[in-house]
Amino acid sequence: MTTFVALLRGINVSGRNMIRMADLQQSFAALKLDNVQTYLQSGNVLFSTGRTDAAALAATIKDRIADDLGHNVEVRVLTAKELANIASSNPLWPRLGADEKLFHGTFLFRRISQTAFRNLKLPAQGGEQAVLVGQTILLFCPHRYGKTKLNNGFFEKALSIHATTRNWRTVLALRELCERR
Repeated sequence: MTTFVALLRGINVSGRNMIRMADLQQSFAALKLDNVQTYLQSGNVLFSTGRTDAAALAATIKDRIADDLGHNVEVRVLTAKELANIASSNPLWPRLGADEKLFHGTFLFRRISQTAFRNLKLPAQGGEQAVLVGQTILLFCPHRYGKTKLNNGFFEKALSIHATTRNWRTVLALRELCERR
């Protein structure tokens, strides 16, 4: 059995695309995924399965959420090992010596090249940094994520790709939850 983390794009605790975590857990369980656990109420789901194709799992989960809950949401699935690699390979944190709440990971739903990333005209404000590591853009936002232009919407539009962003505390917490399994 492999432990996976599903990151859902655009899930809210209230308003548009509202999904109760209990309902989300039931949808995952109906797919015969084991040890289903949600983290926070923003579309983070840990689960285990003998299946190994993350892209196929993401497509299956997306379809099930649409059928069960009536929401068409994008889903990114990573193995626990992939998440651990992202969490441990962030060249910005803790090197910059700032509070972890100033760091974020924007998880891309498909790969882009380093060249495509370097060619972006990043609207970075003073001190902000962004680096591409694998399929994740790691961010340092010293003025807070709510004030940066290096947000999920910017990267989706600039790269013509779906993405979902998590704060660094969430990334680290998800890694820890995976390690406890």
